[in-house]
Amino acid sequence: MAQIDTALLRTFVHLADSCSFSRTAEAIGRSQSAVSTQIRKLEDTLNVELFARDRRNVRLTPEGEKLLGYAEQILRLSDAMFERFRQPEVSGEVRFGSPEDFATHYLPEILAAFADAHPDVFLHVTCDLTLRLIEQQQAGTLDLIIIKQHPDAPALGAQPLWREALVWVGGGFLEPGMAMRDAAARFPHGRDYLPLVASPPPCVYRSRAIEALDADGMEWTSVYASPSFAGTVAAVRAGLGVTVLPASLVPEGLLAFGEQDQWPALQDAEISMVARATDLPAVDALAAFIRDRMTYRKNR
Repeated sequence: MAQIDTALLRTFVHLADSCSFSRTAEAIGRSQSAVSTQIRKLEDTLNVELFARDRRNVRLTPEGEKLLGYAEQILRLSDAMFERFRQPEVSGEVRFGSPEDFATHYLPEILAAFADAHPDVFLHVTCDLTLRLIEQQQAGTLDLIIIKQHPDAPALGAQPLWREALVWVGGGFLEPGMAMRDAAARFPHGRDYLPLVASPPPCVYRSRAIEALDADGMEWTSVYASPSFAGTVAAVRAGLGVTVLPASLVPEGLLAFGEQDQWPALQDAEISMVARATDLPAVDALAAFIRDRMTYRKNR
């Protein structure tokens, strides 16, 4: 029976995420030719073509799309196995808090791997706005939190995990590449201002949007304020306005816009972790686990 080296799968997942041989080579500490060799070896082992390549683009083939889910699951289990046997066993409870979008898109995989590695740790997970998470931690009801913040105004004790590139997001009734002022005119009554959908303040995505619009001299009005990621997306799908989201979290069916489309540039947001001072090994274990997984994701 053929065997597949997990190093090949890790390189494959890096390349599938970055669509760049140079960035993949930098992330795994190998040369571009070594990356090409690993991908070719994986393709030969499976007898399929995983990537369609030309001079400018690298993209997954249908067979590559099928492999990606398997590869990510195998790597998660592999990492959990090594974590389980490398680290001393810990037990206890951890009260963990996270923003909804992070919890929905990143946490399931991370927490599943952590549970595999540390089955005697019991997690209590709370999803809320960043400000409320900070308040709960300061009140002593949360041990560890993930927050979204301005990189130039970090919360006390925050440990940066990675930066998020933000984009403008609009509904499908807009056209790809449409300029901002043309998009504004598509909303009811031919508006000369931009209708904005965002979480209530303080929200780093909201403030980044307002900063960019004010700097550009574009009039705007808040038409819908939702504390949840799902509520924000629903309002944009309904055509109420546009919002700002991380580029990696733009839902299917919505359009992303940037400087190349004549929309004002958005500053990054920062995802950070704040751990309450404690001597509980379970809290330290989860903090280290999240830090390692987010560093891996950032480098992908």
